[in-house]
Amino acid sequence: MQTHAQVCAMPKMHKTTKHCGSSLQRPKRWLPMPRLSIRRRLGQLPPKLLRLHSWKLLRPFAKAGLSPTSRVSKAMYSRAPTRLLSRLWGLLNEVCLPRWLRLPLLSIYVWAFSVNMSEAKEEDLNRYQNLGELFRRPLKAAARPIASHQVVSPCDGHILHSGRSRGSQIEQVKGLTYSLENFLGPQDWREPSNSNLPFLQQLGVRPASRLYHHVIYLAPGDYHRFHSPTDWSIHHRRHFPGTLLSVSPHVARWIPSLFCQNERVVLSGQWQFGFFSLTAVGAINVGSIRIYGDQELRTNQPRHVKGKYHDVSYTDLYGVGGLTLAKGDPLGEFNFGSTIVLIFEGPRHFHFQVKNGGRIHVGEALGTL
Repeated sequence: MQTHAQVCAMPKMHKTTKHCGSSLQRPKRWLPMPRLSIRRRLGQLPPKLLRLHSWKLLRPFAKAGLSPTSRVSKAMYSRAPTRLLSRLWGLLNEVCLPRWLRLPLLSIYVWAFSVNMSEAKEEDLNRYQNLGELFRRPLKAAARPIASHQVVSPCDGHILHSGRSRGSQIEQVKGLTYSLENFLGPQDWREPSNSNLPFLQQLGVRPASRLYHHVIYLAPGDYHRFHSPTDWSIHHRRHFPGTLLSVSPHVARWIPSLFCQNERVVLSGQWQFGFFSLTAVGAINVGSIRIYGDQELRTNQPRHVKGKYHDVSYTDLYGVGGLTLAKGDPLGEFNFGSTIVLIFEGPRHFHFQVKNGGRIHVGEALGTL
């Protein structure tokens, strides 16, 4: 069995990234332009020009006389070329910026999305060669202490929903549910002969336990890396190519089964109380989902077959125990912003101590046992 530390030490497990220039030496500023001056200049513009809300993408439907809840407007939005736009955005994010442009351009992003650069391992914006590096910025070691509880938050963001599943249905947001079977896919990789059993039995959930879920939305200004939420072993990875619609709270309230439509990577395994899964859900401009130690994963490819998914057995890659992670271990990263969904088995006396709509950070406790 290989531990996460051993996996990270293995060669060829991570792609090497070519840099367009060395960032080891601190560059001289071409123009003394403090970050606050940019914010002050932009502050003179009308506020409406600076508010970047994903739900405003729906305004053209209203101007065309379509109700936001109508089937026609939902169908039009769902068929928008978001995958192509996301790939183009991804290429733009990786364009190396000239040194004289880094500070003014990246300062605008930091200001617009309230990025806390004091937490970043590298605070100097001149050291980030493009927007992609800023999105994926690592934090200082002490910025996210890990609580002593058995399960903690895997990422920074806003809590869309936490609670118990109702049979094989879980809530996307209050009032909207989706099928757990559609979200995770058939569990034929576990035991093909159990495919006719109720879905919770396919997952191995015991009658004395309950199934819980926790959904966190990552905004564009959030820390975009995610970590292991508990001590567990990942046995299987399933990649669902799909659409890349916005997963902001406004859109999540508007489109049923949104998380089942979007591209996502499902990691399934076991923890001390039974079944445990973490799913990274892609969104518009978030075609790139990376799982550390999984070099075969390719997301947001130009072509895909609707409904088809790709399975990889981590027990084949890492041994019978799969990929073993400790609570707080680095696990993966997004570009821009997206959603993490935890679905796990737990004892009946497990109680969430977080509130829906609240903000949470990596390592903060989710509940008590």
